[in-house]
Amino acid sequence: MNKKIIIVPIAIIVGFVMVLSLDSSEKDDGIVFHVTLADPQLYVNGEYTETFEIESGEYYFRFVPNGSSPEILSISLDGYSIEFSEDFKLENTLHETGISEYYTWEYLGENQIMISEKQQVKISINPNGNVMGSVSVSILQN
Repeated sequence: MNKKIIIVPIAIIVGFVMVLSLDSSEKDDGIVFHVTLADPQLYVNGEYTETFEIESGEYYFRFVPNGSSPEILSISLDGYSIEFSEDFKLENTLHETGISEYYTWEYLGENQIMISEKQQVKISINPNGNVMGSVSVSILQN
């Protein structure tokens, strides 16, 4: 009985702290666009497109790739005062710890974007035929 008295308040406190940290991390991320492409049905004619509004400022791409992600991820942004296009190339890095080996993946390419004024932007993401590989794409404000 005494264990329940101690465990229940601790569980409530831990849950409360987790909710607060999730709320604050979402607000502080500065994410203006995010998509997780893990379903071939998200693509139309082999390309994912979406329109969103963006304020003026400096932005950058963040990716969460894995070993099945597209080798080349072509991304373009088109708006009133922006035309951006880049072919991001997936690079893997082998890490050896002495007792194990594992890979990490990273997309290489120009990932900085400067937006001069508030505008509607159309993003097009082309996985160059690999609609089965999953990847998350975000645009964040610097």
